[in-house]
Parts: sequence; structure tokens; C-alpha cells
Amino acid sequence: MMNLSHRKAACRLRLTDECGQTLKNKKINVLQTNHKFLFGCGAFDILAYANVRNEQERAFWEDRAKKWLEVYNYGTLPFYWGGFEPVEGQVQTESRMKAARFLQEHNVKVKGHPLCWHTVCADWLMKYDNATIMKKQIERIHREMKDFEGVVDMWDVINEVVIMPVFDKYDNAITRICKEKGRVRLIKEVFEAAKEANPNAVLLLNDFNTSAAYEILIDGCLEAGVPIDVIGIQSHQHQGYWGAEKLEQVLERFSSFGLPIHFTENTLVSGTLIPPEIVDLNDHQVQEWPSTPEGEERQMKEMEEMYRILFAHPLVEGVTGWDFADGAWLNAPSGVIRKDNSTKPSYDMLKHLIKEEWNTKGEVCTDEEGFVLLEGFLGEYELECADKKVKFILDASVQEQELMLK
Repeated sequence: MMNLSHRKAACRLRLTDECGQTLKNKKINVLQTNHKFLFGCGAFDILAYANVRNEQERAFWEDRAKKWLEVYNYGTLPFYWGGFEPVEGQVQTESRMKAARFLQEHNVKVKGHPLCWHTVCADWLMKYDNATIMKKQIERIHREMKDFEGVVDMWDVINEVVIMPVFDKYDNAITRICKEKGRVRLIKEVFEAAKEANPNAVLLLNDFNTSAAYEILIDGCLEAGVPIDVIGIQSHQHQGYWGAEKLEQVLERFSSFGLPIHFTENTLVSGTLIPPEIVDLNDHQVQEWPSTPEGEERQMKEMEEMYRILFAHPLVEGVTGWDFADGAWLNAPSGVIRKDNSTKPSYDMLKHLIKEEWNTKGEVCTDEEGFVLLEGFLGEYELECADKKVKFILDASVQEQELMLK
């Protein structure tokens, strides 16, 4: 049995009504409404729903968004520079803001991904010299972070830097400046720009490379004073599940920095696996990649083991499934729902873990002085007595609190 004590807390509550009268010997209904832990998913489908224009498609996307919201409390929205600003000065702020506000209104924390990356970069940057490219990169960070402050306050600041200066698939502006400046200096400059733009934002360094090279890079960044809040680890497993042993080894190695860890892009497929000889997953191009009953059962079992290991680790604060529905990146059967919006076993499993097994609800009773001890998973709660309610946050730092139900 895994130890989940770090995911829980106890708080002694004194309950009164709006007149200040103590609620003595009252039955109180307890309902956890949100987790502190970030159970996330790529929010590309939410972006599509928030900006749907074809009324005939609205019901389909509304159903998909509803299913998304039934499980997750954390969503990643795309801010790839090449897609966000395909023509210099023509930014897609409105479409992203619609999706971000929709998620925020449904009590979902939003992360922007990413502010700096060599892939899906803006082609128009190539006409500038390196100094101008860097200037425009800093300006882009300031613009997005200030425009979305209060709605998107968590960002993958820079993505996949281990490979960035040696990336040779095609020429791009960000690889150019990374070659010139070096990895640590570039990271330091973009992180400092992000911290200046929104001092309260949570800033992530994100990479798919889990070798010693990423550890060395993180160590160099911390030595240089880079304000990294969270270490981001990608785990696209199109070639097969890592397994518990590798997962625990990765956690042990990256825990040495003492920083929070997010598994930022997690993928497990429910069909055939990409052959092991393919080095770059993007080279696997197929017309059809079906989900199979056996694959869906495998996906569900692997995902459950992985989530249990991650939830039990004290430094892990969030995990994001990358594809909500099949047929997204690489056309893979990598979602927890199928293309027609029907749910897969992995969806039902996750929903059970998050909403049932790792959720606190039930009935408690106050004593003669109106006190009750509430023990449960960290997060947001609603207490109800008759027709009176109150919301509060169960946090390990608060052991006693007075609440008024009204």
C-alpha cells in the first residue's frame, strides 16, 4: 500500500451560522470539489470548443468538453509561436483567451505551452539577425505573460533545450540563438524575462530528455540563479510503457534537486506501438492507427500504475495526459476517449481514482461546541448543513479554522 499521507491533512473546524450561533450536534455533509494536486490534460479540445463556429459541430465539441471537465482540474493550452503568431503582429490572443477563461470559469488551472521553443517556431523570425531574434523573443514573453496574467499564471517557459542547439532537422531562429548563447544563458534570459513580466507566475523548464544531460542542464541553471519553480518531464511512451522501475528511477534522479516535479506530457497508446528503431517519433507517419480492445486494456493498466506511483511521490505536483482524444499528435490512439467521444477504460479508471478513491466526501457531526475534525485529501471543499453552505480549502498549513455557513 502506497503512503498518501502527504496528500492529506486534518483541520479542526468550528462552525457557526450567519448569526454567529454555534452549530451544535449538527450533521454536516462534506464534499471535496477540487484537488490541490494537478490532474491535467492537454486542452486542445477545449480550445476547439471555445472557438467553434460551425453550429452543426457544437454538440460534438460540447460533449467532448463536458467529458474533459468531468475528470481534470488542470489544462495546457498551446502557445506555439508559429501558430500563435503566424504573421508578425497577428496574434491569436482572442482564441486562447476564450479557452483560458472557459477553463478558469470551471475552476481549472491553466498552463501556457511554451514561450520559447525551436519547433513550431515563427518562420518570419528568420529574416532577422540573432540580436533582433532575441529581442523579439523577450518581447513575446512579456506580451503573452502580461496579456494573460490572472488567467494563465503557469508557463512552460522554454521547451526541450537539451536538443535545442544541436537540432538539425531544419534551420530555425531559436536554435540559432541557442547555439550563440549556449543553453544556460538562453534559459536564464528567458526565465528572467518571464519573472519580470509576471512575478507571481509558476515557471517550468520542460524536456523529453530524461538522461543525465537534463540533470546537468538543470544543475547549471540553478548554479546560474535561474528561477525555475518546477521541473517538467515529458513522458511520451508511444514505443511502450516505461514501467514502474524506470519511472521510479527517473523520479529518484530528478528529486535530487528538491524542486516540484510535473509530468507535463504523458502518452500511453491503446494500439500498436511505434517500432523501437525509430528515433524521432515524428518520423512515424501513418494514415490509420486504430485503438484495439487489448490495447485499451493495456493502456488502462499501465496508466493506473503510473498515476499511483506519481501520486504517491511527495515532489510530484501534477501529471498531464497529452491527448484527450484519439487521433491527435501522430494520429495515435493515445487519448482516454475515442474519436467519436466514447470513453475508453482509461477514462473510467482515471475518473474513479480522482473522483472516488482519492476524493473525500461523506457526513460528519459537530460536537457540543460546534467543532468537528475534518480529515481528507488536500483541496477545495464545500460543507453543507440543511440549506446552508460554506466553501473552504483544506491545506496542511492550517490546523484550525472558524467557518460560517449561510
